[in-house]
Amino acid sequence: MPERPQTLLLRSDFRYFFTIDTRWMDNDIYGHVNNVVYYSYFDTIVNTYLIEHAHLDIHNGKTIGLMVSSTCNYHNSIAFPEKIVGAFAVSKIGTSSVSYKLAIFKQDEEKVSADGSMTHVFVDRITNKPTPISGDLREALEKAIKV
Repeated sequence: MPERPQTLLLRSDFRYFFTIDTRWMDNDIYGHVNNVVYYSYFDTIVNTYLIEHAHLDIHNGKTIGLMVSSTCNYHNSIAFPEKIVGAFAVSKIGTSSVSYKLAIFKQDEEKVSADGSMTHVFVDRITNKPTPISGDLREALEKAIKV
């Protein structure tokens, strides 16, 4: 089992931020956002960055990203109708893979409510074989590096 971070992450640990509106359906029976929804938030943060900054064509592009691993650590619950901020940074870029550092903050708080990581492997859409990260994609990922 991965170890939880010793100190909580802060906004300054990230490069890019995205506002997210919680939804009524995000809450569970206990009155807070269900744990699986955080993964959806993380996926939305990553793909928003890739579409907006790397111009990734998710519908017709030759290269697609397959998520091969993900983690989430929960520190402070959130609930609808809170406004939250998703945070994004790249922690490592390989030949065909990239690891992201992600977090969720309450709108006006500096300490993280949840943090995690995800790893994409970029593959050829047709063959599903790993393909090198290059061009706009590599450039956008390098701009987001924060270790």
